[in-house]
Amino acid sequence: MKKLIVTGGNGFIGSNLINFLVSKNYFVINIDKNKYSKNSYLLKKPNKKNYIFYNLDINNKRIFNIFLKHKPDALFNLAAETHVDRSIDFPKDFINSNIVGTFNILEQLRKYKKKFKKEIKLIHVSTDEVFGDLKKNERSTEISPYRPSSPYSASKASADHLIKSYARTYNLNVMISNCCNNYGPGQFPEKLIPTLIFNILNNKPLPIYGRGNNSREWIFVKDHCKGLLVIYKKGRKGESYNIGSGENLSNLNLTKLLLKIVRNKKKIGKKVKIKFVKDRPGHDFRYALNSKKIRKKLKWFPKKNFKSGLADTLDWYIGNYKFFNQFSKKKFFKRLGLNK
Repeated sequence: MKKLIVTGGNGFIGSNLINFLVSKNYFVINIDKNKYSKNSYLLKKPNKKNYIFYNLDINNKRIFNIFLKHKPDALFNLAAETHVDRSIDFPKDFINSNIVGTFNILEQLRKYKKKFKKEIKLIHVSTDEVFGDLKKNERSTEISPYRPSSPYSASKASADHLIKSYARTYNLNVMISNCCNNYGPGQFPEKLIPTLIFNILNNKPLPIYGRGNNSREWIFVKDHCKGLLVIYKKGRKGESYNIGSGENLSNLNLTKLLLKIVRNKKKIGKKVKIKFVKDRPGHDFRYALNSKKIRKKLKWFPKKNFKSGLADTLDWYIGNYKFFNQFSKKKFFKRLGLNK
């Protein structure tokens, strides 16, 4: 049974990845510092024979001791601060986690390789936001220039550059995945889709930035997890791979589609109306990925279309409403990123 580390394993994507890897008979070592966005609610209770958890920050050098004990085959680095609005208000947190934390992981991997003459493969999970704002019909490839716009995307871009430099200078076995917006059951409620669902279920207005024309590409989280496993198994050392669905929607059209799906399931309150709010500072208009490389080279394809995935996501939140109760309404359901 191969051993795999997942950093940030209590987060939305991380917990989905762990559940998926355990189902595929991997031994998973979960490293997470259990900060505000912990989603251990989503983690199924894995058999202790194929799962272990360490409450540890990726900035801690004791990660090396975990390498020594378990001798993992690979590490999936998902530990990161991810919310753009939060990065506008608290940029230092993003520098510490996304840049300095990634640096520490690289240093411990380098130390391990030097000591044992054996590599731990690194699959680093990045984002489409590093490529910056795109014009209509443009799609970023793996060799597109980086043009980050927010403290979040700049921190992720910095981490990507560090990883590429370690690949070249120290010949580490690293790969980078750049993925589009994830969605699915159990996503943290500060993100767009769970925020909209929460407000609909609680008869509240639906806040949309600007005029709602900003476009994002969306992928169902389980499709993303399958892509990460394919990169681990088939990806080439030093390469980057875009993971995208090819499905772009404006925030306004996404909201209208969600409302249509909800109306087919239940009555909507009178206060549930689209409410345009002050835009985010430096808000990029469009992100979109060209994912031909992973489809052609590694034979990965997304399975879930957006409408079907959105309906499944809505059903989950309706059936698991108590999920929202673990979050402070005052702290995590208020508007961020106003740059006051």
